[in-house]
Amino acid sequence: MTDLLLANNINKSFNLGVQKIDVLQDVSLTIQEGEFVAIMGKSGSGKSTLISIFAGLDIPDTGSIVLNGNELTTLNEDQLASKRQSDISFVFQSFHLIPTLTVAENIGFPLKISRNFNQKHVDELLQKVELTHRANSFPHQLSGGEKQRTAIARALISQPKILFADEPTGNLDEKNANSVMDLLINLQKEFNTALVIVTHDPAIAKLANRTIHIIDGQI
Repeated sequence: MTDLLLANNINKSFNLGVQKIDVLQDVSLTIQEGEFVAIMGKSGSGKSTLISIFAGLDIPDTGSIVLNGNELTTLNEDQLASKRQSDISFVFQSFHLIPTLTVAENIGFPLKISRNFNQKHVDELLQKVELTHRANSFPHQLSGGEKQRTAIARALISQPKILFADEPTGNLDEKNANSVMDLLINLQKEFNTALVIVTHDPAIAKLANRTIHIIDGQI
């Protein structure tokens, strides 16, 4: 396996009034191409902040993040946006679908943003996530499981190098959660996308190649 993401001595703090809160302290981590990594820890331990920094959605106070050969902390906002379009994707607990777009339009949206739209790719992913019959439905017409499958398809349409998922089954019942995880892992393997999941669920963590525990902002 080839190293895809290298994080070195990441530190991040927030000011809460006059109090300084150290969220991440000297975090160093390597993630390889195609690897499935689970990140576990109590609420407030710094898990979500860590993957936000890895994904270029937030910046560390100190430290470096090299993703696919590029140092993220030196990129400007336009360069980061381009990097997120090409190499990085995100799946959230609350789906974040665009309510005025159909399932097919939501899935194809990243391709339209990058001006690389391909209807065949959209149709193929609709079939893979078993939502062809829902192609013209809107998010409010979907079940929770269907919404998350749409979000997963949208996240993978650009075939990113790495996919971050923050509690992707947190809003689902057990049956839908298991179905979504099976789908996510199968597609991750098919596309050889590195998968980094923040989860409280030990059953999900057991599916990963490696589990990282964050305690008080440290690995």
